[in-house]
Order: sequence, then structure tokens, then C-alpha cells
Amino acid sequence: MSELSATWKAALWVGVVFLLGTALGGTLGYSYAHHLVSAANTPLSEPVRRAQRVEQLTQALGLTSAQSQQVDAVLFQRHTEAKAIHDQADAQLDQVHQRGRDQIRAILTPEQRPKFEEFLKNLDQQKKRSGSK
Repeated sequence: MSELSATWKAALWVGVVFLLGTALGGTLGYSYAHHLVSAANTPLSEPVRRAQRVEQLTQALGLTSAQSQQVDAVLFQRHTEAKAIHDQADAQLDQVHQRGRDQIRAILTPEQRPKFEEFLKNLDQQKKRSGSK
């Protein structure tokens, strides 16, 4: 009887160790995968992106150190110009949106306006959450 009992105990221990290993492996696997996905979705800063682009060009074209520095300066200047254009366009788009909202407000009855303001509030919150302007 003690032989049977020892066999059952050993089988039970093997089962427990297997289940714990499975649970731990699943947890660590999920955690690792989640970390990889969140790291991949994190946007890089402009200086990091620019440095990566300079490095890519340096490797692909065999740029000298001086050429790499010049390419970096060109990319920085173009980024600065593009950002200024983008910011200006955003400001103009905001004005267009505001004019449209004001025109819709003028059409609405006093009873409809609070509902429209609530609609706009929800719309703005959705845009903020999604990261769009």
C-alpha cells in the first residue's frame, strides 16, 4: 500500500510541477509579448528617428563622418521647416473647424444647442484619446 501511495504522491507532484510550470510560462510569455508590443508602439522622438536615418544612410552609402554630420544638419533643417508648415496648417484647420461649428450653432434652436455642445465635447474627447487633432 505504501508503494501505491508513493506512486500517487510522485504522480501528484509531477502534475503540480507541470501545472505550475505551465502557469509561470504562460504568465512570463504574456508579459514578454506585452512588453514587446508596447515598446514597438512607443513613438520615437525626432532626434532618435533622425539619428537612425543618418545611421542607415551612413551604412548604405558609406558616408564619412563629415558627410554624416552634414546629412544630419540637412535632416534637422527639413524637419524644422516641415514642422512649421504642419503647425501652420493645424492652426488653419482649427479655424475652419471653428467656423463650421459656429455656422451649425447659428442654424440650431436654443433647445438643440446644448445637445450640440455635448456632441462636440464627446467628439473632442474621442479625438484626444485617439491622438488626432
